[in-house]
This record gives sequence, structure tokens and C-alpha cells, in this order.
Amino acid sequence: MVDLGLLEHLEGYLTQNRKERFSNVINQRTKHFTVAIEDVYQLHNTSAVIRSCDVFGIQEVHIIEEINSKRIDREIAMGAQKWVDLNRFGNVKDCLKTLKDQGYHIVATTPHTDYMLQDFDVSNKSCFFFGRETEGLSQEVLDNADSFLKIPMVGFTESLNISVSAAIILQHVTTQLKKSDVNWQLSDDEKNLKRLDWIKKTIKSYDDIVKRFYSE
Repeated sequence: MVDLGLLEHLEGYLTQNRKERFSNVINQRTKHFTVAIEDVYQLHNTSAVIRSCDVFGIQEVHIIEEINSKRIDREIAMGAQKWVDLNRFGNVKDCLKTLKDQGYHIVATTPHTDYMLQDFDVSNKSCFFFGRETEGLSQEVLDNADSFLKIPMVGFTESLNISVSAAIILQHVTTQLKKSDVNWQLSDDEKNLKRLDWIKKTIKSYDDIVKRFYSE
């Protein structure tokens, strides 16, 4: 539970524009959908997916680094890693278990299926899995998937770059979600926790301000 008195005090150190920006963005955030990236090799692809998640209001991203472990490319993520929660896993099994325990429907994105993006049921609390650039998703993800999804394509090329695929899918499903009756927004407690987290990442003297607040 967030100390609302402290939160209000800390917001006094933000400009009005920044405070309004935080409020507007957080009201568009969701955990109804999330994304998992499995052992993507190219650093810029992971970074670009994180950026797309921020743009389309996805609050959490799960990064599986069983084979490839690299830092986030700050230039391509464009600071998105500050605003999106990154959860890292050393193997696919742990990631799948965590997501299923949280009630997520595992959606494997693959061109090798007949289930089209436009037919996806947005009412399901879902995690979209994206795989490696050449191999795609592992067999373990495919075996544990609750459903499959592909983007309709009419050209000779079989698949899109992972970051492009993520952007297309997220834009579509979040647009449809906001047209639905699903309660997709963060809870009030989640919003307050996130506001506090964002303020902490914005104010350089955060720790000193908090210390003074509780000592007065």
C-alpha cells in the first residue's frame, strides 16, 4: 500500500506537465495483456519490442535469456525501459509457470497456424510469446501454448521481423481491448505504486526527500 501523503508530497516536485503526463499515461496502462520475448539474439529487436510495449500501454515485459543474455539497447528503447516493468527469466519453464500462475493465457505467435490476428478474443488475459529471429519459438512454448496467432500476409515473405510483428499485434489487440467491456486498466493500488516508481526514476534527490518527509 502506497503512503498517499508521501505520494502527494513527491508530486509537488514535478512540473504540472510531467504530473499530467504521468496521469494520462498510467490511465492507459494494462496488465490484461503482456509480452514474453524468448532468447532473441539481436539486441535492437528486444529493445524495439519494449518500446512498442510502452507505446501501446503494455506495462510488463518478460525476457527469457536461456541462451542469449544481453543488456537492453538504451538508444533503441528510447527510455522505454524506465516506464515498462522488465521481468527476466533464465529459462522458458520458469517464465511459463509464472505466467500461468498469474492466470495468463499463453499465446504463441507463429506463421505456422490458421488462427488469424483479426479473430483473436481480447477478453482472455493473455501473454504474447515472440521467438528467436530464425528459429522462432521453442517447442516447449509451442507445447504449452493455449492458442496460436499469426498476422495475415499475402506476399512471398513468410514472416516479419519480431519487433514489427509485436507492434502490429499489440496495436490491434489493445485497440480492440479498449472497445470491449473488459476491465483492462490497472487497479488504483497498481496505479499508485507505478506513479511512485516513475517519480523515483524522475527525481534525482528522491531518497533525501523521502527521508526529510518522514523526519518532519
